Amino acid sequence: MAMAMMQEATLHAQRVPDEAELARLQALRDRDQAQQAAQAQERANQAQKAAVAQAVADVLQPVTEDLPAPEKRLAIDALIDVISPIEPDHPVYADVALAALSGSQRVGSKPFLIEGLHVDTGEWEPLRTGQRYSLFQTAVQLANRTGALNEIEFSEYVRKSQQFADAINAAVEFPDMMEAVSRARELDQFASAHDAQLSFTLKAIKSAWSPGYIHQNAARMGFVPGVMPGRLVVPASRQGLPPILGLTFDTQAALSEDPAQSAVRELTLSLDVPQVDRREEPFARMVQVALELARVMDGAVTDDNGQGLTEAALTAIARDLLVLYDTLDARDLAAGSAQARRLFS
Repeated sequence: MAMAMMQEATLHAQRVPDEAELARLQALRDRDQAQQAAQAQERANQAQKAAVAQAVADVLQPVTEDLPAPEKRLAIDALIDVISPIEPDHPVYADVALAALSGSQRVGSKPFLIEGLHVDTGEWEPLRTGQRYSLFQTAVQLANRTGALNEIEFSEYVRKSQQFADAINAAVEFPDMMEAVSRARELDQFASAHDAQLSFTLKAIKSAWSPGYIHQNAARMGFVPGVMPGRLVVPASRQGLPPILGLTFDTQAALSEDPAQSAVRELTLSLDVPQVDRREEPFARMVQVALELARVMDGAVTDDNGQGLTEAALTAIARDLLVLYDTLDARDLAAGSAQARRLFS
């Protein structure tokens, strides 16, 4: 009888865990629940980010699909340039004409341009060595991001063009200065009202990043090193065009002798809207890049005012961009065109 009672007590002790065992089991359950909650939250975050990116794409995509191909145009354009025709007595070789151009190819803060009418093709083109031209035209840009062409710059343009005409024994006709300056101011006002440069800031939530870590993750999103330290870019689909997106971080960290030990806590994604063809879908790509980098680098994304990105805010920006793109198109200054790139520079 006593033996049976002892065996029963032993079995009972084996069946009932002590407090330490109970605490360990509870900790395991809590850990599993926390992991499941974290996984569920991650899935929810990913779904939300995908929805945000898709919402932006839905606003922009249907329009870009229907756009015609951009028209190839000459460098000099009456839309954004003051133009002066120059007529020599006889055709002039490009080498002679180029030798007659003195000094910088700028007038103040504006580009100075020259083209020739090719004797054989009858088309205007930049001067090419060995070719002959029957007519020339010089031009100065009416406006850029430094402001409108002013009277002093116009006078410098006239002086520069007259010197060229005299050197090749040619006659030149200049437009009225006040009319040109008035056009410049109107174009500058339009450009100032329709310029847009967007940026997002990505901030580290926990651990800071090294430059190498930033490069590694950005490369997966199509970024390549830019010209300046601490700058990466997504190249345009056509060589020679401005980048679609830019990414910048602290230059000192990028130049550090030991980059692995440099701590970067924030970086900036940027989009120069008038410089990039809307067919590249730059804003949709910007949103996608920002959300993906935030996910893989454990960061938080804000706009340039420090506000978090919401679907409503992003779709509102996308709609504003559509209006801007259409306005530029209507003015024959489509985003990414040579004329827009010159005007918004």
